[in-house]
Amino acid sequence: MLPQSLKDRIDRLPAPGVRAQRAVAIAVVVTQALIAVTGSVVRVTGSGLGCTTWPQCHPGSMVPVDHPEFAALHQWIEFGNRMLTGVVGFIAIAAFFLAYLDRPHRRRHLRLALIMPLGVLLQAVIGGATVRLDLLWWTVAVHFMVSAVMVWLAVLLVHAVDEGDGPRVVRGPSGLRGLLTAMVVVLAGLLVVGTMVTGAGPHAGDPETPRLGLPVETLAHVHAAFLFVYLGMVLAVGFRLWSGSDRSLWRRFYVLVAVVLAQGSLGFVQFWTGVPEMLVSLHVLGAMAVIVATATLWCATRDYPRATAEADHARAVAV
Repeated sequence: MLPQSLKDRIDRLPAPGVRAQRAVAIAVVVTQALIAVTGSVVRVTGSGLGCTTWPQCHPGSMVPVDHPEFAALHQWIEFGNRMLTGVVGFIAIAAFFLAYLDRPHRRRHLRLALIMPLGVLLQAVIGGATVRLDLLWWTVAVHFMVSAVMVWLAVLLVHAVDEGDGPRVVRGPSGLRGLLTAMVVVLAGLLVVGTMVTGAGPHAGDPETPRLGLPVETLAHVHAAFLFVYLGMVLAVGFRLWSGSDRSLWRRFYVLVAVVLAQGSLGFVQFWTGVPEMLVSLHVLGAMAVIVATATLWCATRDYPRATAEADHARAVAV
């Protein structure tokens, strides 16, 4: 709980504009996705244990130091990823602060905004545990999956900036909501199997890290099977939209199709070319793009209208 005097001072601050809130929320999406990509850079460069402990980089030092066993480049790559976490946290705190200053408070918007800094804190703890457990594959997998959830929730936050606490209004043809739910479940499975492919693959983050003891090729085929099922679900969504949907839903659907096809093609090229380092990071970026595109379509099929007082306030502070 904040001291009453501080709370009173905060409450006297002017309400932020809708554009400012939306811009910061978009920055949350970008930085949450970017931290996953830079994490993949740490992994493919073998820099995962460039800093040997957490929260310090090395025992007795918060920053990289000359060390006979750890290359300076690996230390700075890992340390840079940790510093980026601070940027992600700062932007997440800013998003919550702006949501708190907005009047009247909207519970859904405020809850989503609060999740952002709490999620960054959780990710920092998971990252520290990953280092202390010497990059065990399943800790890296958990680290990635939490990032995926955070990106999804950040997209919901962007849409919540313009929404209220009214009863949910479902948009689109009948049956679309059920299809999208099934598609999200398949996407979750696709991402989980993808982390297992990574866990068995050649890019461990450190040469001494034990790998998942399953055939990479088998896991890659399972991953591809999930992709084909996901593509089938996307096509099913397209058929439902064909029965009558507004232009906004179609635009988002086309973006999703383009992103999924690009990501799938990249995955096959990555497999056929022996999993080169650059393509691994691009594939992680593509995974984040698929999550954003799916979440954006998801949000377009449901709306939370503002009450009259909320709408009047939003118009008054929009700058």
